[in-house]
Amino acid sequence: MAGSGGETIRVTRRALVVWLAAVAVYITATTGRTSFGVAGVAALEHFQIDASRVAVFTAVQVGVYSLAQIPMGLAIDRFGPRRMLVVGAVIMAVGQIVLGSTGSFAVAVSARVLIGAGDATAFLSVLRMLPSWFPLRRAPLMMQLTSALGQLGQVLSAVPFAAILYSRGWSTAFISLGATGLIVAVAASLVIRDVPEPTQTRQQSDTPVQLASALHSVVTHPACWQGFFTHFTCIFPQIVFTLIWGVPLMSLGLGLSQSQVSTALVANMVVIMIASPLAGLVSGRAGQSRDRLVVLSAVVLAGIWVWFLFPAEPRGYAVLMAVNLIMALVSPAGNFAFDTVREHVDRRVLAAGTGLANMGGFTGGMIATQGIGVLLDVAHTGGEPGYVWSDFQIAGWAALVVWTAGLAGFLMSRRALRKRIAAGQ
Repeated sequence: MAGSGGETIRVTRRALVVWLAAVAVYITATTGRTSFGVAGVAALEHFQIDASRVAVFTAVQVGVYSLAQIPMGLAIDRFGPRRMLVVGAVIMAVGQIVLGSTGSFAVAVSARVLIGAGDATAFLSVLRMLPSWFPLRRAPLMMQLTSALGQLGQVLSAVPFAAILYSRGWSTAFISLGATGLIVAVAASLVIRDVPEPTQTRQQSDTPVQLASALHSVVTHPACWQGFFTHFTCIFPQIVFTLIWGVPLMSLGLGLSQSQVSTALVANMVVIMIASPLAGLVSGRAGQSRDRLVVLSAVVLAGIWVWFLFPAEPRGYAVLMAVNLIMALVSPAGNFAFDTVREHVDRRVLAAGTGLANMGGFTGGMIATQGIGVLLDVAHTGGEPGYVWSDFQIAGWAALVVWTAGLAGFLMSRRALRKRIAAGQ
């Protein structure tokens, strides 16, 4: 139901149905995104490749996802979220089917490009729909619920997808994931609508800003870059752990069973779902202290992993679970990035600024993922049939370098933003 100005004034059953259909696409996207988190070891065998080339799969997908944030945001504004959700779901499905059907490394990497491009439409599309279907006072809550429910994709990849992968094989697992994506795309096309009423017109405030002006405004604003490095520093460990190197570390480095690995990934997801809304509440109350919380979170994340990887003998399952859960609890501080952008950036380019901030964690994840893969290959002497604990200890230095760079970027952009505020700009 809409008021006289076109603003939705109450939550309707139809709005919830449309939102759930859109969230189903987002969950499918996160399932595809995190599928390589449990398939890294299988990929070593399926493609007969080394760790640095396995890392390419995730680095390419995350890189494409990250670079596509602003272009996809502009496309969503132009063509509508429903159309882009459906197109993105189909692109992802095709990529998964190609990935499951090939034994060629080059073709498989191309498939990951498709998956990353399709994935980039999902979250932004759902967020774009919320103001049209829900009262503005409810939109922040719906955004948090969308983000939290999206984590269910990690459960689907860690449990049913992993079970199919290791019982039925590579092709069955990925082709099944692609087929599911096509079914979800068809359902989305039938259920989702951009606005509640066909006659609802675009508001003046929704008129797209000229591309060149919008991009210049975003890339020159220090708040966008502070958001970028906030997301970069706090989110990339989650990406590296859940998307690719967590499973090899646990199974090869620590010798854990498949059930223990799946339990760790599911526990990580549960804590993220609980911690994300709490991080939103903390951000709202923290005010100027939010920046100090970002620095503290980055230091905690780096410190627990340095401590975990330090001893010559691998730590036990209980310690791994503790580190895993602390990481999941602290990482949502990366979402403070969106509050920084919202508070300081012109509303006319807010989506583009948010897109730039959202690129941060995925950019850091892409760099760290590839760096860890390269160092694993450098460290591995070939005397053992697979990567061992000492290899992962050396590879961990790549993540520490990325943390250092991200924290330096955060401090420099924060200083630039304070200068801009002091100058009254």
